Amino acid sequence: MLHHLSFGVADLARSAAFYDAVLGALGYRRVFANEHAVGYGLVDGQDHFCIKARARTQAPGRGFHLAFGAGSHAQVDAFHTSALLHGGSDNGAPGPRPHYGPHYYAAFIIDPDGYEIEAVINHPPSSDDARERAAHTPSGE
Repeated sequence: MLHHLSFGVADLARSAAFYDAVLGALGYRRVFANEHAVGYGLVDGQDHFCIKARARTQAPGRGFHLAFGAGSHAQVDAFHTSALLHGGSDNGAPGPRPHYGPHYYAAFIIDPDGYEIEAVINHPPSSDDARERAAHTPSGE
């Protein structure tokens, strides 16, 4: 239904570094960039999410958030970790959200400009998830 969505951001370089990391963890990448905007998606020139430099920005209030699709539970975990390392604030650690459905697994973040974002997968965990988690979990945990 949506072609793309844009957020106004106060500091394009800061926000681009943040979204490079968090969207990269989900398998998305920069598909265009100029001095005023950076677009993200899968195909060059075809952004589905864009950040645009704006002198005055204000994130929408409670009730608005943007959920990015993840390909695995491990990607949701990586999204959350990357966000915290790049200026985001925790708004809900990765984990199941059974009140949204039996397979809903998500993490919630507030980005550096105050936007509420989420990474979500709504499928049972795969064997690849289990292997990837085991590879990144220190012994004894």
